[in-house]
Amino acid sequence: MQSSNQLQDMLRSINRKSYPAYKSLKGAYQFPKYVLSIDHVQGDPFASPSHISVKISHKTAGFPTAYYKDHLTRTTLADYLTRQFEQQVNRYTFRAKGSGKSGLISVTRCGQEVLERTACEITEQGIIARFFIGFPANGRTINAGELEKIFFEFLPVCVEKAFVYRNLSGKDLENTIFLAEDQMYIREELKKRSLVAFVNDGAVLPRESGISSRPMRDCIAFSSPESLRITMELPHKGRITGMGIPKGITLIVGGGYHGKSTLLNALELGVYNHIQGDGREYVLTDSTAQKLRSEDGRFVKDVDISLFINDLPNKKNTTCFSTEDASGSTSQAAGIVEGIEAQSQIFLLDEDTSATNFMVRDAFMQRVISREKEPITPFLERARDLYEKAGISTILVAGSSGAFFHIADTVVQMDNYMPVDITEKARELCKDYPLNENTASEFKVPKSHRIMSKSAPAKGPKKDYYGHFKAQEKPERLKVKVHGRDGFSIGKQDVDLRYIEQLIDSEQTGTLGALLKYAVEKLIDGKRTLPEIVELLCSKLEKEGLSFLAEGYISCGYAVPRRQEIYACFNRYRRP
Repeated sequence: MQSSNQLQDMLRSINRKSYPAYKSLKGAYQFPKYVLSIDHVQGDPFASPSHISVKISHKTAGFPTAYYKDHLTRTTLADYLTRQFEQQVNRYTFRAKGSGKSGLISVTRCGQEVLERTACEITEQGIIARFFIGFPANGRTINAGELEKIFFEFLPVCVEKAFVYRNLSGKDLENTIFLAEDQMYIREELKKRSLVAFVNDGAVLPRESGISSRPMRDCIAFSSPESLRITMELPHKGRITGMGIPKGITLIVGGGYHGKSTLLNALELGVYNHIQGDGREYVLTDSTAQKLRSEDGRFVKDVDISLFINDLPNKKNTTCFSTEDASGSTSQAAGIVEGIEAQSQIFLLDEDTSATNFMVRDAFMQRVISREKEPITPFLERARDLYEKAGISTILVAGSSGAFFHIADTVVQMDNYMPVDITEKARELCKDYPLNENTASEFKVPKSHRIMSKSAPAKGPKKDYYGHFKAQEKPERLKVKVHGRDGFSIGKQDVDLRYIEQLIDSEQTGTLGALLKYAVEKLIDGKRTLPEIVELLCSKLEKEGLSFLAEGYISCGYAVPRRQEIYACFNRYRRP
């Protein structure tokens, strides 16, 4: 390891040279309070910025050991420090001048949810912060003086103010850690009390706008109905009250614009912890909960959808169903079966984004089209069995069909964003509107033995530009390009994740791309099943974090997704 003085000398020696000379800086340098590592140097000032990391020892940082004693506190502390570092860095980005991305200092921008990210990692030895810097240049000529400013003037100030305990608000950090521990306590209470979700009294559920996840100002705070109100004694906050949603089938109803989908959206994101001030800090859902919807045109491979779709006119087998272009009902059926495979214990559905013919068939339609002529068994006829025989609860938003009242264990009406328990009223009304007899076939939990496959390499030796056979062909290296939160490309294939609504950050998408690349290159062998591959990956993530995906170094820009999103990604990867 070299010293910071040596880095300074090297910068001065390469000043005004051609841009590639920056690559000589790659390595680790000891600064007074931290180690600076230049992990990757960009090719030119217009390319993606250089990858930088900083390592601070626990002794230097000075944080109480109670703040990083387990996985929960380490993740929470890392998230808090990333937000602090971003605030500091924003004051200095582009203050160093030059062409292209010169002077850029970029750190992960965190949302309202707390995620485990590579941007900041708490280890046994200390804190590792990862970020990007655009190395300055005039045209393509090195401007080392500006980079020296970043390394020796800007960065030390940012590190000192963001990662040293005495320079931060101790009370604010304490409250952050306490909040995370209270959130974990509520999640444990959900299991003990046979609940699937909790929404605290006073929660702010509406968001600022459709493109902002910040809380809406001057809106109606949540207040639970008395019949569903429960009380918890949290370790730090103390007594808290709110609506506990029990296991089973819960129906959320109400007029348009009264808050049905707003409540469901809060519940689907309740699988994540939220930061203080979000309004949904104490809105928590079973961590395996999965939001499902129809996805016209999605890829489906070897899925047993016979639970919902059978006896197709073309005699196609639905116990091992594949299609390149699924319909709305087929895609939703596949999504539910894949959710069972992903070990989800609760399904979240909104009538607005579901296939109508998949959800319910009214009495009139059943008289017009007989059971023998309809291959679809609607979700209405399977929801009860899903709970009683598979242990999977359902929370459903319904606004048009009254059939779901008949199967609901709990009915919550949203009235001007206020919930009202109308379960007993709904049961009385159901007596006047009886359902047709359920004639669905016997319920059997689908068993998956799906083998993961990948495209076979082209047969025979390849030729070069001159027509000569290549001597030793190396295996193809797949490239992954992330397209924001909505998906990525791997090789020449796009993976569309637009409708995975609990995927909330492009860094999670980046990790999914890296996981799929790892699986294609190292795990998929035509023998391992999809569940086996996902379990291997989840086990590695738990034991090693994201480090096993690193190719030489770990870069900023990755966040850990849930098991459910890993399954969803792999299921949408088109394969033979």
